[in-house]
Amino acid sequence: MKLLHIPLLFVLLLFSTLSFAQDSYSEYDTKVYDIISTISSENVEKDVKKLADFGTRHTLSDTVSETRGIGAARRWIKSEFDKISAECNGCLEVYYQRNLLEKGANNRIVNNVWIVNVVAVLRGTQNPNSYAIMSGDIDSRASDVTNYTIDAPGANDNATGIAGILEAARVLSKYHVEGKSKFKSSIAFAALSGEEQGLFGGKFMAEQAKKDNWDVIGVINNDMIGNIEGVDGVIDNRSFRIFSEPTSMTETEQERNRRRYYGGEIDGVSRQLARYVHSTTQKYMPEMNPTMIYRLDRFGRGGHHRPFNDEGFAGVRIMESHENYNRQHQDIREENGIKYGDVVAGVNFDYLAKLTSVNAIVLANLGWSPLAPQNVKIGGAVQPSTTLSWDKPKKGNSNIIGYKIYWRETTAPQWQYTRFVPKEFYQNDTNTTEQITFVLENIVIDNYLFGVATVDENGHESIVSFPREVIR
Repeated sequence: MKLLHIPLLFVLLLFSTLSFAQDSYSEYDTKVYDIISTISSENVEKDVKKLADFGTRHTLSDTVSETRGIGAARRWIKSEFDKISAECNGCLEVYYQRNLLEKGANNRIVNNVWIVNVVAVLRGTQNPNSYAIMSGDIDSRASDVTNYTIDAPGANDNATGIAGILEAARVLSKYHVEGKSKFKSSIAFAALSGEEQGLFGGKFMAEQAKKDNWDVIGVINNDMIGNIEGVDGVIDNRSFRIFSEPTSMTETEQERNRRRYYGGEIDGVSRQLARYVHSTTQKYMPEMNPTMIYRLDRFGRGGHHRPFNDEGFAGVRIMESHENYNRQHQDIREENGIKYGDVVAGVNFDYLAKLTSVNAIVLANLGWSPLAPQNVKIGGAVQPSTTLSWDKPKKGNSNIIGYKIYWRETTAPQWQYTRFVPKEFYQNDTNTTEQITFVLENIVIDNYLFGVATVDENGHESIVSFPREVIR
């Protein structure tokens, strides 16, 4: 690693006798509580029932009928996005994303088929090319994944995810009109296709985002967010899981080697997004019990966040804590007194509304927040203190009031300690420091892991940035 020279003018020392007022800004935005109270269980129930009524949404099912098949389903989804947009004076950019798959692309693609995503974007005012994305899957399946004519209502898997993105779009669009607090960054709602056949919709969208140079803040994939009755006998309407990969799939060999000496094995961008979902939920919805799962997905399985991870983007999966396998990927039937099939009766709409609220408040906070600090570096080897430096975000930084340094013990799953660095500490009346350097006195680098987040005047915080370079 190259030697970094830091001008003494910019080195900001923190002495043990110096304290920073934590009450210089409000850490809670009351608008977030309004979002939670506006999410409607009646709306998501109506949407789940509508989607299930299409009979099947199999990727290869009918595209001509107006009442059955995936074609009718995706046209209805687009019409709902268009309706939401009309109610907010055209605030949503709604479009189809189409890609042709030829027969034999894998053993689940038994005919040529168009993979069609439906996307709606609330365009950000300051950082329009930065995107917080909420996704769900349109398609459904029965026991035989290649049977595209049999009934497969897919009420929980995954009409619940689509109902969630529609309701989140309805509510958040109301905060993107004149007189409301518009979002700085863009928020995208993505109804993805082809998940059951090989995660194709997510793959095509992630590749397009890469091609178009999207700055993806994070992807929250929702897949099965409505069941509370587990096959294990547990009934739980407050817990949910957040799946995330530990490190980036696109890291270089040099970056992997650095981790041996400097840490970061569980601090990739997706894991930081998972922590953000977890902390935002605990902050604004303390009645909920989020559980971080240190794995891409369920054991040996995958979801539609994975293609985004494959492109190096932060992506997590949100889903219920207790699954019912009798209701997943099953033909509708009854055997030995057990009912099989993913039908509407297996969905708890109040729980679905809660997990929709989780998504909506995370999206809102990401949309309102400044972008994360850039080029975060760390140093402090064989020293009694730890030094952190970072660059101010290049865009949308007009209302940044400071930064929050986070640190935690190396075995702790969540950030434990914080230190707020207010604007007044690194800015005077005539000059603004683009690179900020800060010393945590008497905090030994060997014992902790560190990160930095940006904070605005309303208490919105960016996702924590983990140091990727070392100060010598």
